[in-house]
Amino acid sequence: MAYWLFKSEPAKWSWDMQKAKGAEGQEWDGVRNYQARNFMRTMKKGERGFFYHSNDGKEIVGIVEVLNEIHVDSTADNPTWECVDLVAVADLPKPVTLDTVKAEPRLKDMVLATNSRLSVQPVSAEEFRTICAMGGLDEIPA
Repeated sequence: MAYWLFKSEPAKWSWDMQKAKGAEGQEWDGVRNYQARNFMRTMKKGERGFFYHSNDGKEIVGIVEVLNEIHVDSTADNPTWECVDLVAVADLPKPVTLDTVKAEPRLKDMVLATNSRLSVQPVSAEEFRTICAMGGLDEIPA
């Protein structure tokens, strides 16, 4: 299974807003970066990722799951732009800040630590486990 990180400015789309969508989930729309879009093209239903508040907070606050695989972004004027749909799975009991990620030697190669501007990015299985533990989860939610 692959793991991911999805970044959003909480004033535009917050973790609480994502959770409020419930089981119907939400398009991860508005991505206009080819690399981020291409990562979404490789995602499979059921894969997990982190929900990250960018700009305000700069912290990983929850876990999401890919509900629907790649499709045309309904907010795009051009079918080149595609997205996946996400559903909230679990809160991180203790949000993990960008500063904490950068200070953790086991996460030194994590894309969030090396290229924090990319809005959708891969996360290794070990990075995923490490952040879940740092965030207060004893095990990854099923």
